[in-house]
Amino acid sequence: MRSPEEELLELEQQSLRRKLRWVQSEQGREILLDGKRVVNFSSNDYLGLSNHPEIIAAMKNAVDEWGAGSGASRLISGSMTPHHELENYIAELKNCEAALSFSSGYAAAVGTVSGLMRKGDTVILDKLAHASLIDGARLSGATVRVFPHNGLEKLERLLESSVRESGSESSRVLVVTESVFSMDGDVALLEEIISLKKKYGAMLLVDEAHGLGVYGARGLGLIEHLGCGKDVDIHMGTLGKSAGVAGGYIVGKKSIIDLVVNRGRAFIYSTAPPPAQAAAAMKGLEIITSSEGEQRRKMLWENIRKLTSMLAGIRHVIPSSAIIPWQVRDGEADNALQLSNKLLEQGILVPAIRYPTVPRGTARLRITVTASHTEEDLGRLAEVLVGSEGR
Repeated sequence: MRSPEEELLELEQQSLRRKLRWVQSEQGREILLDGKRVVNFSSNDYLGLSNHPEIIAAMKNAVDEWGAGSGASRLISGSMTPHHELENYIAELKNCEAALSFSSGYAAAVGTVSGLMRKGDTVILDKLAHASLIDGARLSGATVRVFPHNGLEKLERLLESSVRESGSESSRVLVVTESVFSMDGDVALLEEIISLKKKYGAMLLVDEAHGLGVYGARGLGLIEHLGCGKDVDIHMGTLGKSAGVAGGYIVGKKSIIDLVVNRGRAFIYSTAPPPAQAAAAMKGLEIITSSEGEQRRKMLWENIRKLTSMLAGIRHVIPSSAIIPWQVRDGEADNALQLSNKLLEQGILVPAIRYPTVPRGTARLRITVTASHTEEDLGRLAEVLVGSEGR
């Protein structure tokens, strides 16, 4: 029998072993990491809301009013007023019939896909879809098919064959994609995907985890930006990134939401999130959709443009989102770790992303820009990256 020590050694030898970082401060553009103050280019807190005084106050007030915990799952006695208020607010924002909140984005993905799909159904995923969406598809028992990233021709062939082979009106075909892809930072060809899903009578789930707060007139994501909300069957997102708190949600027809309530195991068998989490997340959404949120979004995109301009001399980076993947020499994990460590020595935190998060041979740094970064922060990062290219 293999030992855990043997497996860990194997990971170490492949430069794939992970270790927890100990953050000894609040989240922000700077954090205290293992006793050292560093500029944080790893956070998904794109609008810098995790320490917003109104969100902190909302959480404190909710603890005073509703207590610390929910006590049970939502279907037992844990479905408290803040959960319902959050869901009603999200449904209203998205102009959909109903919404459902979860303890995390991962739980939302796994619970929704596995709850809606079953044996005899087909889930068709973009190859770069998040692990949580893949896990949900596998757990569902449905047939899982994958198309190359934004590969519309292959997607159409899979849709055509899936609909033809289903042989039953009761079978369901679900296309799954992210709006903004978490490791590559590019966006889905959403309008084209919608055309295909309509042509073949499929359903569509879009994960707005990295689109919320970044895209759209009110910051509600790429779906809002493109004006195609009515054509997306399941809107999914997280509340732990731009919203500054924690949790996940789905939005759609009431019948879809009710089905997940009844069949989504990640929802049914989890204690409800603390009511204060729901109250704080709702405040985060209120800020995202406010004039302040609009201003922070402008600052974010200005920072994205500044950084890509600073890097233009060595690499042409097309800014599609707040995520900038920085490919390393030969795509080797060890090279990614070396560059990440070099940055850390200069007081800059940018994580090395390696297999299995990305395919072998495509290791990279994942730079995330926020509205909170200063021009000095961006310049320091660019200087080290430019220097690393010249060695």
